[in-house]
Amino acid sequence: MSVTTRIHLKVADEVWIAAALLQRESPDQLDFSVKEIVARASEENITGQLRPGVYVHVVQHCVANRRADPGRYRILFETSRGRRRLFREGDPYHPSREGSEITPEPGNMPDKYANLLSWYREWSSRAVATRAETDPLLALKASGLHLWAGERPDDYVRRLREGWE
Repeated sequence: MSVTTRIHLKVADEVWIAAALLQRESPDQLDFSVKEIVARASEENITGQLRPGVYVHVVQHCVANRRADPGRYRILFETSRGRRRLFREGDPYHPSREGSEITPEPGNMPDKYANLLSWYREWSSRAVATRAETDPLLALKASGLHLWAGERPDDYVRRLREGWE
């Protein structure tokens, strides 16, 4: 007689696992369709069936740069309509999601997927470092400090505007 163990996992955590697996297995792919993430959750079959809430979590509840309604997770980032990737520190997000969950709690992860959390930390920190190196606007950070060194920014602007009519 086989014994079936039911796993109690939040739907948001199931979505994170599916997206993390896709992201880890396809490091050169920038994002994934909603359909791909839902299909991966179905393929993993962590809870014994694809729960109906998975789709709405991928579309809305877990998407950091959408208004929280009602889910407040910052698990996914919408790159374009119908496309998502994992959220990472430094990504912009809707203010209504401030302080919300980004990854599952380690104790809530099925053992099979526990290594995804350390993979995510490395992937996310590497991506943030790369973004600062390659983004032309971020590369300008602090580039003009010598222009007003030792001068308050407001005083510098006031000095520049002297004589304007």
